[in-house]
Amino acid sequence: MTLNISKSKNATSYYVTKSVRADGKKFSKVVERLGTHFELIQRFGETDTVQKAREYVKELAFREKEGQREIIVKYSPVKQIARDKKQLYNSGYLFLQKIYHELRIDKICREIQGRHKFDFDLNSVLSRLVYGRILFPASKLATMELSKNFIEPPKFEIQHIYRGLEVLAKETGFIQSELYKNSAKIMERETGVLYYDCTNYFFEIEQEEGLKQYGYSKEHRPNPIVQMGLFMDGDGIPLAFSINKGNTNEQTTLKPLERKILSDFELSKFVVCTDAGLSSAANRKYNDMAGRAFVTTQSIKKLKKFTTVFMPFAPI
Repeated sequence: MTLNISKSKNATSYYVTKSVRADGKKFSKVVERLGTHFELIQRFGETDTVQKAREYVKELAFREKEGQREIIVKYSPVKQIARDKKQLYNSGYLFLQKIYHELRIDKICREIQGRHKFDFDLNSVLSRLVYGRILFPASKLATMELSKNFIEPPKFEIQHIYRGLEVLAKETGFIQSELYKNSAKIMERETGVLYYDCTNYFFEIEQEEGLKQYGYSKEHRPNPIVQMGLFMDGDGIPLAFSINKGNTNEQTTLKPLERKILSDFELSKFVVCTDAGLSSAANRKYNDMAGRAFVTTQSIKKLKKFTTVFMPFAPI
């Protein structure tokens, strides 16, 4: 870098310039305008003004060189890391946190917490369970331990997770309806076509209890199961779900959940798509009124026999 002095009839101006090369050509580039001679005196004083300006230019050049030089980091092979002092944190969950707050799930948790009497932070519990399920699927205890690696550690204990799950189960209808409304504000939901299907989950136990009942297992296992019905929108994004006893006829689960969509989600006209197993006469009849319709599969083998008549083309 150099101090460039530009003189004119009215004033003398000072600039800090440096030589650069681009596209094979060399030219001078202005790094900083120091001002006129009067401004230079105000900045560096009346004594040795120009010399002080040149020293300033040398300092800028030194700083630039220092900023571009390689940095050597020294490590000691004998120095010990302080015991019980955390050195590493997980920050990748912050991307999920942004989506979490865009869907206003934190606000949903605050409303639920206002209706129940407990002191722990429900939002902290649910958010860590969501992040953990996506980043490192594990048990509830393992999720809480792994969440301690986040920049923001969890504000709950393991017993609060189980108490929180009980509250969330009671508020599942409210959560689903609010989540749909919030998601519709940040993205377009394709609700003209809805897909419905059922599945079930087994438990490594033998005794039936509550929702855990013996039924037809999708995995053909001799264990009690719990059934889940799920509606998805036209883009394959979950819309609403229900949990039922494992011995429930899956055909009977469609209408109750659909009524909930009609009332809580304020949807009225859509096409319901199911497989043949869910396409009972009652379900087809229910979705053939009030602007709704249905699409289902049909086994060709079970269709009535029909005769195909070939009509010859008439001569031209």
